[in-house]
Amino acid sequence: MTIVRWFGRYYSIFLLLAIYELIVRFGLVSPRLLPSLTVIGEQLWRYLANGELIVQAQVTLYRAFAGFSLALILGMLIGTLMARSRLAERLIEPIFYFGYPIPKIALYPVFIFVFGLGTGSTIALIVLECVYPITIHVHAGMRSADRVLIWAARNMGASPVQIFWRVLVPAALPIFFTGLRIALPVALIITLVTEMIGESRGLGYFVTYASASYQNARAMAAFFVIAAIGFALDRAVLYARRRVVFWQPTDTSIK
Repeated sequence: MTIVRWFGRYYSIFLLLAIYELIVRFGLVSPRLLPSLTVIGEQLWRYLANGELIVQAQVTLYRAFAGFSLALILGMLIGTLMARSRLAERLIEPIFYFGYPIPKIALYPVFIFVFGLGTGSTIALIVLECVYPITIHVHAGMRSADRVLIWAARNMGASPVQIFWRVLVPAALPIFFTGLRIALPVALIITLVTEMIGESRGLGYFVTYASASYQNARAMAAFFVIAAIGFALDRAVLYARRRVVFWQPTDTSIK
C-alpha cells in the first residue's frame, strides 16, 4: 500500500486530529483540559522512551488477551453445541439472551470477592463479557449454513465430522470474525475499566493516576497508545479474516 493510498483510506483520523488542534490553538477549550498535540507528543515520547508506557501496555494486553482467549474457547464450544443440538439450543439460548443486557461490570465486586483484587477478577469479567458475542456469532454462523450443501454432502457419503469441517465451519467463519471484531475491543475496554477502578498497574491505572494528578497531557498520551493498540488489533482481525475467508469477497474498507 502506497503512502497516498494509506492516507486516503485513513484521512478521517488526521482530519479529526487537525480539528482537535485547531480547537486548542484558537483557545476554544483551556489547554489545561485539552493540551495541544505538541505537548501530548512530548509526553508520549517521554514515557515511551523511559519504558513506562510500554510496561503498562504489556500488563493491559496480557490481561485482555488472557480473558479473550478463554472467552474464545468457551464461546466456540458453547456456540457449536447450540448449533449442533436442539436440546442444548433450547436450554442455553434463553439464558444467553436473558443475561446479555445485564452490565457485567456490576458483577465486578463479586469477582473481586471470589478471585481477589487483581488479574484474576479482571480476566473473569472479560470472559463473562466476551463469551456472549462470540457464542452468538458462532451459533448464528453455523445455523446460516446452506441446507442444500449439507444435503448434498450427505448424499455424497460425507460423515458428520466431514460435514462439520467442510460445510458448517466455512459457513460460520464470516460471521465468526464479526463476533471477534466485536469481542476483542470489549476485552480491552473491560481491562482498562477494571484497572481504573482498583489497580496499581496497566494503562487504565496510568490514565487514572495522570488525571488525578492533573497531568492531562500524560493521560492523553496514554489515550493515543490505547487507540493505537485498538486500531492495530482491529486491523489484525481483518487481515486474518481476509486470509482465512478467502472465498468471500470483501469491501474496500477491509482490504
